This record gives sequence, structure tokens and C-alpha cells, in this order.
Amino acid sequence: MYAIIRKNTFDPDQLIRAEGTLAEFRGLHAAQPGYAGSIEIDAGAAQRLIVNLWETEQDAQAGMAVLAPHVRRLLEPLMTDPSRFIGAGQVTATDLPLRR
Repeated sequence: MYAIIRKNTFDPDQLIRAEGTLAEFRGLHAAQPGYAGSIEIDAGAAQRLIVNLWETEQDAQAGMAVLAPHVRRLLEPLMTDPSRFIGAGQVTATDLPLRR
């Protein structure tokens, strides 16, 4: 399993009204081959830490290529700063139930 971690900072007013937009993006994300799940953490001040899980690094790269225009269309208009890449790599341990 492969994970990508990002920090997104949203406009608080936009975020309040964005549940439909966020749900649309989550659905597009979940439809990608090799997608294994996500964890979104409310870090306060309209900031979210996002952990995206993929079966393989190749799945993550392919999914990101497909999702990039949707990020620009759906998420970037809600953000006050560009999405910040925190890190990525092989998951070394988890006790989360994994989809198969």
C-alpha cells in the first residue's frame, strides 16, 4: 500500500458551503483503480490534512493524472493557498481494515 499526505487550506466561508463539491471530488477519487481509501483530518482554521491510500505507487500516479483537472475545477477555487505536499511512500504498518 502507498500513501500520499497533503495539507489543504480552505477559505472558511467557501468550506461551509462546499459539502456537495467535496462529495463530488471524493466520489471521483474513490472511482480510480487502485484507490484504497482516504483519511481527512480537520486541523482547525479551515485546514485539512489528507492521507490518500492506494494499492501501489503506480495506481497513485495514474489516479493523480486523472484527478488533476478535477482538483483544479473543484478544490482549488475553495482554497486560500495551494495544496501543500507533505510526503509520500510505502505504508509500513496499519490496523485499518483494507478494501480488497
